[in-house]
Amino acid sequence: MLKVASYNMRKSIGTDRRRRPERTLEVLREIDADVVALQEADRRFGAKQGVITPHLLEEHSPWKAVQFGVRTGSMGWHGNAILVRKEAQVLDCEILHLPALEPRGAVMADLRVNGELLRVVGMHLDLSGLWRRRQAHAILAHLDASARRLPTVMMGDLNDWTAQSGCLRDFGRHFTFAETGRSFHARRPVARLDRIMVSSELSVSESGVHDSAAARTASDHLPVWAAVARS
Repeated sequence: MLKVASYNMRKSIGTDRRRRPERTLEVLREIDADVVALQEADRRFGAKQGVITPHLLEEHSPWKAVQFGVRTGSMGWHGNAILVRKEAQVLDCEILHLPALEPRGAVMADLRVNGELLRVVGMHLDLSGLWRRRQAHAILAHLDASARRLPTVMMGDLNDWTAQSGCLRDFGRHFTFAETGRSFHARRPVARLDRIMVSSELSVSESGVHDSAAARTASDHLPVWAAVARS
């Protein structure tokens, strides 16, 4: 059994308009997931450095960031990052270029966590429904073309409300959605923008939205989580 989580951390700017990366880590420690997909993990302007510094992550968390070879100081790629427990093995990783009008991307990592092999894809899709579908097709095509097949978890901020249409329907043809619940807006959640999906080799035993006092102020999104295991 592995616990995974997805969190649009909004560059660690909370609903109180304060940037506090240590508060973001507090929320993540509350969830205590084995693997975390982050969105909006980098600063928006300038060199786009990671908001959570390597020192802060090393000294105050049980995780390490998957290194995607980006030299800008980013935690990942276009704000997408993957955290894994420090004892986990990163077997392979890559960035996925997505079609978009503005910079968008996804990240993928093959991991060995607690002895289990797992492929994780983290993403933050477009606000436009047309571009979201194109991005979903690009991700699915990339996975389909992979020479190595692994049990796969995909998660992130999909920016889509309706499961019966758009990119959610496209993903749903190949993956099962965890019933995580409404995650946006953090102060009064009305929309299921943040999603966790698993391939047929995996099942979800529990899932939900992490709604704590810290989470309600740390970002405008609440984190979502799921416990997954081999089917």
